[in-house]
Amino acid sequence: MTEEELVTAYPRLYHMAHDGAWPAIKQHGLMSASALLDLYGVDGERRFTLESQRRPESVELQRQGLLGAVIRDQKPMRDHLLARCLQDGLTPQEWYQTLNSRSFFWLSSERIWRLLRARAYREQPQTVLTIDTIGLVASHRERIWLTPINSGSTLFNPQPRGNETFRRIADFPFQERSRRRKEDNVVELVVDHSVPDVAAHVLAVHRVQDDRIVEEIWRNERATATDRP
Repeated sequence: MTEEELVTAYPRLYHMAHDGAWPAIKQHGLMSASALLDLYGVDGERRFTLESQRRPESVELQRQGLLGAVIRDQKPMRDHLLARCLQDGLTPQEWYQTLNSRSFFWLSSERIWRLLRARAYREQPQTVLTIDTIGLVASHRERIWLTPINSGSTLFNPQPRGNETFRRIADFPFQERSRRRKEDNVVELVVDHSVPDVAAHVLAVHRVQDDRIVEEIWRNERATATDRP
């Protein structure tokens, strides 16, 4: 896949964060679970539990001098199903460590709404970022991976996953997959560790609950009327 194909097919990216996350994201950027654990000084057994095992609930982090942060739960994962669909000799622990080392974005508004309406999240407000793909890709192209599946879920017919699930932009088989499917060709765009300058690429921030936008929190002057989840 070329960068031109990526930004043309998916001009916007979407990220769901916990309610009230925007001030911390502006200050520190969008951070993976591992990056948050680094920033908040979490180590030892607690770090192993949060980083290498399934998190059934979201976890709040606090550190003096920092705004509070939340590491999201991994409710869509099931260890026994994950073990069945892993390939290349990978273990669930290794898969969780991989997921936690990266920041994730959806490439379609349909995907973000599907997540927002999920039973685990629909009753609580969420913060949704709408992001300019071309700017983020230009700034972080060397750290970007693409995936053809929801790598953080094993619900509803879990797809096989292994060493080839995450591929660099140039290695992603976009044209080959296009012959078989028009939707969900690329499902996730992920960035190693964190995106410190994500605020420079955010076009709009909304507070969303269930199937409705509750509030527009912030809008970039470059945003269009359609820049919303």
